[in-house]
Amino acid sequence: MDRHAGTSENKEFLKSISRERIDPPAVRGGLSAADLLDTAFLSYNGGRLREGCQLYARRMLADDATVGLALSGALTPAGLGISCLVPLVEAGFIDWIVSTGANLYHDTHYALGMDLYQAGPSLPDLELRENQVIRIYDIVFDYENLLGTDKFYRTLCRGPAFQQTFGTAEFHNLVGKYLAERETQTGVSGKSLLAAAYRCGVPVFTSSPGDSSIGMNLAALQLEGCQLRIDPLRDVNQSAAVVWAAKDNGGSSGVFILGGGSPKNFMLQTEPQIQEVLGLTEAGHDYFLQFTDARPDTGGLSGATPSEAMTWGKVDPEKLPGTVTCYIDSTVALPLLSAYALTRREPRKHKRYMDRLPDLTRKLEERYAEVRKERGE
Repeated sequence: MDRHAGTSENKEFLKSISRERIDPPAVRGGLSAADLLDTAFLSYNGGRLREGCQLYARRMLADDATVGLALSGALTPAGLGISCLVPLVEAGFIDWIVSTGANLYHDTHYALGMDLYQAGPSLPDLELRENQVIRIYDIVFDYENLLGTDKFYRTLCRGPAFQQTFGTAEFHNLVGKYLAERETQTGVSGKSLLAAAYRCGVPVFTSSPGDSSIGMNLAALQLEGCQLRIDPLRDVNQSAAVVWAAKDNGGSSGVFILGGGSPKNFMLQTEPQIQEVLGLTEAGHDYFLQFTDARPDTGGLSGATPSEAMTWGKVDPEKLPGTVTCYIDSTVALPLLSAYALTRREPRKHKRYMDRLPDLTRKLEERYAEVRKERGE
């Protein structure tokens, strides 16, 4: 290949693949996090983080867009529920959630006034165990937190309001009601994601309801004869109904994924459920934003790219430019994104999908009945 000084055609090509010239202003004291992201996070994963923040604030938070949050990793024990997720929910920047049960269990510690502490990652674990101390990497807390939270869930769920079958969003909404009341009684609000979700009408699903201390305590209650049951299949239809409602009304659907794992898959599978299983006309989620440390080449779902998800019908192929994957620890990225969004966007009206779940699910059921009739089933 002949290498030479670029021709005018070569320069036009360079311009076509370029965005802006790299010539940032010097970082100065007092710069806001949002301005720092816009001006100094230009390339590599810093560039992807800036693009992700801009995608979220400028497009995913449009008034007619629905934002789903997939939450994995031990984020609430690290205080990120209090510092970031509660403000985002209260601002109307998260419309529905799929979380690990562990995040919701540890969220409950804060609502109950229990303390967790910063420590270091290199601690003598045998001594911790002997002193009744639990460790999550560099977070430590008293074993009593677990016993007290277990007791809270067992006592609460023995009550008459819980003697029925729930989807996980319905179960968490009822728990959130009691946690919100507790926050009101103690005068300390903004500590619990479940309480904030209840107040703002945000459904909170758990993709693996038995895989957490909440599920373990519900299993113990079942041995006692408690009539509380969790129906995970109800979750599949209700979550699909949320996405169908968002898209059927001419709006858009975006997924905001922290980590990966089961919450990521459960959130993304709403589109194959709508298209492949129910046979409804749809193309996929419009926006995909993920912060992850998982590599795609291992074949795991946590590292799967939006392009790969597109082949399953999870992401609209026409909307792949509206996707960003940033390979970064969520504990670094989430506070920065939260500061950016809360600076750049005004609060949105809450969509209150939780209040509308029965009606949305009924409409999905009716449309599926029409499709079955058309199929001759």
